[in-house]
Amino acid sequence: MKSVIPRPYALPRKLVRVMSGVACAIVLALGWTSVSTNVAYAAATCENPKALTFAMAPAEETIAELNLYKPVTDRMAKLTGKKIQFFMPTSYAAVVEALLGGFVDVALLGPYTYVIANSKDPKIEVFATYAKLRGHMQEEGPCYRAVMISKKGSKFTSIESLKGSTIGLTDPGSTSGNLLPRVVFSEVIKSDLEKFFGRVVYTGGHELSTVAVLEGRVDAAFVASHRFDNVVNKGEAKLAAVNILWKSDPIPQDPFVYRNTLCKDIRDKIEETFLGLKDQPEAKKFLENVKSRTFVRMSSKDYDIIRALKKAKDEKKKKKKN
Repeated sequence: MKSVIPRPYALPRKLVRVMSGVACAIVLALGWTSVSTNVAYAAATCENPKALTFAMAPAEETIAELNLYKPVTDRMAKLTGKKIQFFMPTSYAAVVEALLGGFVDVALLGPYTYVIANSKDPKIEVFATYAKLRGHMQEEGPCYRAVMISKKGSKFTSIESLKGSTIGLTDPGSTSGNLLPRVVFSEVIKSDLEKFFGRVVYTGGHELSTVAVLEGRVDAAFVASHRFDNVVNKGEAKLAAVNILWKSDPIPQDPFVYRNTLCKDIRDKIEETFLGLKDQPEAKKFLENVKSRTFVRMSSKDYDIIRALKKAKDEKKKKKKN
């Protein structure tokens, strides 16, 4: 069975540091975490579709992502015996809606997007994430950082110098490109972003934010460390070309999720698809392309730091309204 690929508030900073550090240390030390208990479904009521749809929040060029994941979708098709359909929508929110509607069965989300989806429907469950290799800005392991960059040679060489400037965010559903800047970084500057910066814009993606900084279309931007590395690896940026003005504490990598209403044998094979990739010769190139050494098991609890940040953001927003 082959896969089908179409053409196409704020928390005290010390608390955030402790919570994120513990979450990542556990995964790094053990290589896995306990899986949250699945909701029990009788065999007669579990879902056993003829095809599975795999989706991801948009990151780089659509076609590049489609081709990149072909070894994974082929392996999933072989293990599950199902036809695998690939779906890439235009936003984080669209992936969540597709999961909630039962249109998508397996997906790659951002940490913040996952927390939102899981809060709306606990049947959307995380099972794995990447363990990244050390890169240009990225550290090794299943965590990454939100990083604020400006162009080297510009007058924006400190946080204070950015007062009144144009700052780039990525997407409202992004963890490093929106949630952390609005909750954690706003504590650093003791102000809302819109009050500190002259203009706040959404670029549509981490890669787009990086290029916007280098081309002078924004004065600074928040990007994910591993997404910045993607731009460097494509030859469109250099680490030496940017100033790093701020870094967040480590946060868990993007979660791979499924709907746990799928029959258990299907879920087990989906997990095996990813967790066993490191032992598959044909997946070597894929892991190299995504700059990872393996996948590690994750549970919903590993993303509690993101839930705490979301809660802080929501409370902050509520206070502003009152």
